Amino acid sequence: MAQDSVIGPGTVVRGNVHGDGSVRVGGRIEGDLSVSGDVVLEDGSAVLGTVSGAHVSINGSVSGDIRGTTAVVVEAAGRVVGDLSAPQIGIAVGALVRGQVQTDGEPEVASRKATAGKAARPKAKPAPKAAPARKAPKASAKKSKRKTGKRRPPPPVVPALRKGARGKKKKSRRR
Repeated sequence: MAQDSVIGPGTVVRGNVHGDGSVRVGGRIEGDLSVSGDVVLEDGSAVLGTVSGAHVSINGSVSGDIRGTTAVVVEAAGRVVGDLSAPQIGIAVGALVRGQVQTDGEPEVASRKATAGKAARPKAKPAPKAAPARKAPKASAKKSKRKTGKRRPPPPVVPALRKGARGKKKKSRRR
């Protein structure tokens, strides 16, 4: 098993980083980061540019697009201003993502397993259950005791008074 390349905390790289294998970033990269293996951005790290790799895990900050051939995971401390693109994307509670999130294609590992084994078929969904029939209300022999005719007017609107305030009395009309 090959070891990861490490860009340690306090290290600043100005320029693009390309390579085979995996990389673990604890510092700052001002440029694009593109590797064939996994990318891990640790807490406190920053990348100002695009990030691409097989499985990309973000625990720092990225200002740029992120592309993963297998998956992109933004952890709770992760901050991304840019688009995410991968077959599988995970965003933890508390993470910040400002940009478009697009899942496209199949992960490389899953596509190899599907072609090696039997073809995967989607499971058929069960038919929705029919709602139970409702019984019709029984007609009663008596007519209902509803009053027919005029409706009663709504109750008068009484203004609300503050606590301890006294309202004015209405003058009575004499006829």
